[in-house]
Amino acid sequence: MTEPTVYRLAVVSGGTSDPSSTRMLADRITARIDEQAGRAGARLRAEVIDLRALATEVTTAITSGLFGPGLTRAVEVLGAADGLVVSTPVYKAGASGLFTSFFQVLDDDLLIGKPVVLAATAGSARHALVIDDQLRALFAYLRTLPVPTSVFAASEDWNSTQLGSHIDRAAVEVLMLMQSGFSRKIKDESWHNYQHGFGSAGGTELDIDLNTDLMRLATGGSAGSRG
Repeated sequence: MTEPTVYRLAVVSGGTSDPSSTRMLADRITARIDEQAGRAGARLRAEVIDLRALATEVTTAITSGLFGPGLTRAVEVLGAADGLVVSTPVYKAGASGLFTSFFQVLDDDLLIGKPVVLAATAGSARHALVIDDQLRALFAYLRTLPVPTSVFAASEDWNSTQLGSHIDRAAVEVLMLMQSGFSRKIKDESWHNYQHGFGSAGGTELDIDLNTDLMRLATGGSAGSRG
């Protein structure tokens, strides 16, 4: 008997309260993706990255570049994921500082080609455009594939059929992209076509010529020295 395909999903929640509506929305989306995977004869292995628990480590990474054990584990989860669900609360008409800071400290190459469901919660529907105005730009910079349907929940939306419909659509879209294997194909077939920085997630720093004048100067040597 053939074993079912297992898709790995990383779920990033930027909620800071307990319980958190932001985490509840992420869990609801994840449950729907799990249902869709089951219908397709596959399995979903979801792992949650709760940013509330990583707040101190994210701050340390911003100020020193050093990653603690929790942040290191989060990077491993994201790197192994076939897809993502990311959910942030909206503060002052913008995504939370903790949420954006977390993604800003990640390596630019970590999430290339990975499908992402973008989700947000707020107290009022007037913040609904934060996803398209801010989150899509951030995740485009990280070279991910945000699915067409985003999921926004204001306080009055939780029992609405429209929210359920958006969750259903986003779940189908992200599952189809995970099934395509696009992100893994990119890494296998076209990784060398991306301009990776030194220390990138792809390990391509091994291809950098450290014996150029510029690199010798950057590492404390002299331009004319070959030793």
